[in-house]
Amino acid sequence: MKKSPHVGHIRLALRDATAGNHRQVDGLFADHSLDSPDGYRAFLTAHARALGALEPVACPTAPRLPLLASDIAALGQVMPEPLPLEDRSGEGYRWGLLYALEGSRLGGAMLARKVAPGLPTAYLSAVHGKGEWIAFQQALDSAAPQGDDAWLDDAVEGARAAFSIFAQAGAPEQAAVHG
Repeated sequence: MKKSPHVGHIRLALRDATAGNHRQVDGLFADHSLDSPDGYRAFLTAHARALGALEPVACPTAPRLPLLASDIAALGQVMPEPLPLEDRSGEGYRWGLLYALEGSRLGGAMLARKVAPGLPTAYLSAVHGKGEWIAFQQALDSAAPQGDDAWLDDAVEGARAAFSIFAQAGAPEQAAVHG
């Protein structure tokens, strides 16, 4: 089995391979107004549709779906149905999903500051503790040595699938239907 030339730099390969996907998702969610109850509700609902699909497959060590459900309930809403996610197995794919999910926590603290006072922020406030993001990146980089280039390909597919689910959830037509 040929070792991947990306071992030790999986996170960089994933970042490069998904940069366009990341920009698309950021652009879709940039239009949500977090300082109004309706805008924030639409934002959380979109995230719930994505997280509801991703977390059961990715199995993060610190799931945020319960926190998101709590925030949505506090806003008088019920949890929406998750979007469908292709049923794939494999550690590379799961690590790709985790890469996108863990990365989404990085902006949470910044976004939480934009939420109007009095609105619930448990989900956005679930940021990485000191050293947790670095530890995740190290775990990601060390997850691949047993794999080959196919592992990295699967990881890229997982990360792109995660970004795609967020893009579908954040699309304006989804907000109109489920908001």
